[in-house]
Amino acid sequence: MIRELIETMRPQQWYKNLIIFAGMVFSSNLLNFQMWPVVISAFFIFCMLSGSIYIINDIVDAEEDRKHPKKSNRPIASGRLKTSHALLFAVILILVAGVGAYLINLQFFAVSATYFLLTLSYSLFLKHIIIVDLLVISIGFVIRAIAGCLAIEVLISPWLILCAFLLALFLALGKRRHELVLLGENAKEHRRILEEYSIEMLDQLISIATGALIISYSLYTFLADNMYMMLTIPLVIYSLFRYLFLVHANNFSGETEVIFKDKGMVLSMILWAVLVVSILYGVPDWIRFVGG
Repeated sequence: MIRELIETMRPQQWYKNLIIFAGMVFSSNLLNFQMWPVVISAFFIFCMLSGSIYIINDIVDAEEDRKHPKKSNRPIASGRLKTSHALLFAVILILVAGVGAYLINLQFFAVSATYFLLTLSYSLFLKHIIIVDLLVISIGFVIRAIAGCLAIEVLISPWLILCAFLLALFLALGKRRHELVLLGENAKEHRRILEEYSIEMLDQLISIATGALIISYSLYTFLADNMYMMLTIPLVIYSLFRYLFLVHANNFSGETEVIFKDKGMVLSMILWAVLVVSILYGVPDWIRFVGG
């Protein structure tokens, strides 16, 4: 049962909570090791919250998931995990996460509670409202980024917050498009909101989100204290275009974690991360740190 509970929490999706570390990285506190325990704790708190939401979501969507070619194998939909056991475990996760968030600070607790209530509302009814479903997913990423900043009480550029929103919107649109292609005429039987979308509409929205994200990130680099951040723009553009290529590929899995299985995406993300850290902290700073 433990294995089924962990699977239902979808740990493979927890990488989305890594955005909590953005506040520490972009506020130039990466080498401030006093902040690491707080940020790591905040990360696991959001993993527990998101895990509990995934459990609740699978309970609510059990009937619809049974009609899906892949989601029908999930523990609750397949009957391998009892609904009562899953719900009890979700409640325990929520209580533990709430206590942990309160111990960090009140602001972090408030934003954590906001994230939970928003995602719970999404699972219960907001996901059935066209456009709103996509916006809620994107706002969830923004809340994560803000939570990371509040946990260690730092500020980062509003442009980065906007980029987090647009990136999440971009990924969500790509996933919605694949669901329509994969499920075809049976799409509405799995997720009612898919009846409201069309591939043509999603392609237009993806184009808008892509352009807005490139412009927003470019403006962030233009206005950043370090002008060399502009060197990271080509890598961002390549990553976005590469993801669009994967979305239109026949073997696209439909899940955003496919980006970690594609060599081009992985290489571009690693190069971007190395370049950002090198620019923000500078090679001399690292040398001084290593040399004591």
